[in-house]
Amino acid sequence: MLSRRLMSVLCLGACVVAAAIARADETPFAADHAYIKEHYTKYEYEIPMRDGVKLFAAVYVPKDASQRYPILLQRTPYGLRPYGASNYPSSPRGPMKYYAKERFIFAYEDVRGRNASEGEFVHVRPHQEGKGPKDIDESTDTYDTIDFLVKHVPHNNGKVGLLGISYPGFYSAAGAIDAHPALKCVSPQAPVTDWFLGDDFRHNGALYLAHAFRFLSFFGQELSKPTRQSPRPFDYETPDGYEFYLNLGPLDEVQETHFEKPITFWDELNEHGTYDDFWKARTILPHLKNLRPAMMTVGGWFDAEDLYGPLNVYRAAEEQSPGAYNMLVMGPWAHGDWHRGDAERLGAVAFHQKTGEFYRTKIELPFLKHFLKGGPDPKLPEAYVFETGTHQWRRFNSWPPKGTTEKSLYLHPDGKLSFEPPQASSPGYDEYVSDPNKPVPFIPNIAIGMTREHMLDDQRFASTRTDVLTYVTEPLEEDVTIAGPITPSLFVSTSGTDADWVVKLIDVYSGDFPNPDPNPAGLAMGGYQQLVRGEAMRGKFRNSFEKPEAFTPGERTKVEYVMPGACHTFRRGHRIMVQVQSSWFPLVDRNPQRFMDIYHAKAKDFQKATQRVYHTPDAASQVKIQVLESGG
Repeated sequence: MLSRRLMSVLCLGACVVAAAIARADETPFAADHAYIKEHYTKYEYEIPMRDGVKLFAAVYVPKDASQRYPILLQRTPYGLRPYGASNYPSSPRGPMKYYAKERFIFAYEDVRGRNASEGEFVHVRPHQEGKGPKDIDESTDTYDTIDFLVKHVPHNNGKVGLLGISYPGFYSAAGAIDAHPALKCVSPQAPVTDWFLGDDFRHNGALYLAHAFRFLSFFGQELSKPTRQSPRPFDYETPDGYEFYLNLGPLDEVQETHFEKPITFWDELNEHGTYDDFWKARTILPHLKNLRPAMMTVGGWFDAEDLYGPLNVYRAAEEQSPGAYNMLVMGPWAHGDWHRGDAERLGAVAFHQKTGEFYRTKIELPFLKHFLKGGPDPKLPEAYVFETGTHQWRRFNSWPPKGTTEKSLYLHPDGKLSFEPPQASSPGYDEYVSDPNKPVPFIPNIAIGMTREHMLDDQRFASTRTDVLTYVTEPLEEDVTIAGPITPSLFVSTSGTDADWVVKLIDVYSGDFPNPDPNPAGLAMGGYQQLVRGEAMRGKFRNSFEKPEAFTPGERTKVEYVMPGACHTFRRGHRIMVQVQSSWFPLVDRNPQRFMDIYHAKAKDFQKATQRVYHTPDAASQVKIQVLESGG
C-alpha cells in the first residue's frame, strides 16, 4: 500500500503534468525537425512569373488531408537551405517553428535573383506605377506567386497570409500593393522602407557604418553555387570594433582593402550620398495605397536596424488607405525578438513578462486565425503598444495616441534640464571639442559590430566624457509618460563647416533601484542611465536631404529633426537626461567636420571642431516630447 506522503507526491506530480498539458493546449509550443517531418510533406516548385522568370519555392503541407489549410507565405533573399524535397530544416524557420501545430501550409520563396530563383536581384527593388503586362516588381512577383500556390498546392483553402521580418518585411509590404484576391492578411515586421532616412544603413543621411559593413560584407557576396554555399562571415581579426573601424581607412578604398570580391552595393550606398532618385525610388511608403488585405505592422522599440520602418509603414498606410484594416504592434524588442524566444529582457533591462510569447499567442496567432481560418474576431486595437518603464501593454485607438500634449525639455546652464524655458542669457552656451580621431563610443564595452542592446544601454560612460554635454532634471515628483515622436530642436554653431549632432533621451534610475536577483553579471542598477531614444543627424542635411548645406563657422543656426517615437514612462523618483554629442562610433561613421563628400574623405580631411549648443531665451535648445495625460 502506498504511503500517504508518496500518494501526495504522485498527486502533485499529476497536477503538474496536467497543468503543463493544459498550458501546451492553450499556448502553441515550438515544433522541431522531427515534428515537421512527421506531420508535413515538403514540396518544391519553380513558379513562373509573368516575364518568364521562374522563382523557387519550398512548401510544407500538412499530411492530414481531412481538411483544407490557409497558406502562410514568406518571400526572402536569405535562402531556403536545405534544398531538396527530402531535406527538412534542422530548425524550423519563422512562423513554422511556433505555428506548425496549428496546421497551416508554410510556403517560402527565394526572391528574384537570389539563391535558387532565376532573374536579376535588385536591392529593395523600386515599385513601378502603371506597369505593362510584362513589367515586374515585388508586387507582381508576389501576385504571380500567390496565383500559382492557390492553384497548385494541395489541400489549400484559397486564403493566403504574407509575413516576414526585416528584408522579408519589405517584401511583405510590397506584396500588399495591388494584391491578389486570395491575399487576406499581411504583416510587414520590422520592414525595410527607406535606406537613407531611417532604416539600416543611413539615419538622417549619416552612415551606420558598423551595420552596413557587417551586413554587406556577408550578404553582398556573389556565390558560384548559391543553393550549395553559404556566405562566409568577414574575419575582423579582433573583437574590438572601435579599433577596427578607426583603422578601416577611406570608405572609397574598402572594396580594395577588405573585400575579396567586389560588393556592388557598398559603392552604391556611398556614392549616392544625398537623397537622390536612387533612394527615392526605393522607398515603398508612397505606394501603400488602396490596400485590400488586412495589415498588421510589427516593430520593436529597441530595434537598431528597422525602427523607422514599422512606424512609417503604419503611418503611410493609414494616410493613403483610409478605411483599410490597418494596425500597429510595437513591443520592447530588438530586431526580430518577437519571434525569438520569450523576450523577457534585453541586456540589463528586464520587462517582467514573456513579451514574445504574449505577442505570438495573444496578437499574431489570433490575427492569422481570424483572417485565414474564419476564427473569432480577436478585437485587436488599432495600436497594441508596450509601454516601457512600467512594463505593460497598452491598447490605443491610434498612433500616436490621442490625449497627448507636446512639452519641451529645455537645456539650461550648469547641466540643468527642465520643462521651463531658459530665462537668463548668460552663460548663453555650452561647448566641447569634437575630435573625429577620438570619437565618442556608442557602447560602454568592446564589441565588433552594432550590438542589439545599445538601444537601451547604460550611458554613464558617456556622461564622463568632455565631448558629451549632459543635462538632467531634478527627481520627478510624478510619472511622466511619453507616447509618440521625439523632436530635438537645437541652436548650435561649429568652428567647422559640417558636424553631426547626436541627441539621446535617457531615463536615469533612482539610486536605490534594485539589482537583479540573482545577479551573475554583477549589475549595479542604481543610477543606471537607460537610453530611451538616440539618433544622429548629419548637420549638412539640416534643411534638405537632397541639397546639403555647409555651416558657416561660428554662426549660430538651428538643427531640428524627428527621432523615431517611444512609449515610455519615466517613473516617480527617476530623472530625465538629455545628452548631446557629435560622434557615436563606430555605429555612425566619422564626420570629417568639413563640408565634403565623406565617401572620398582621406585621413588629412578629419579635423577637430569646437561645437556650441545655445540655451538663451531667443535660442532655447530643447527636446520636444509628447506627454500622455493620465488615463490616456
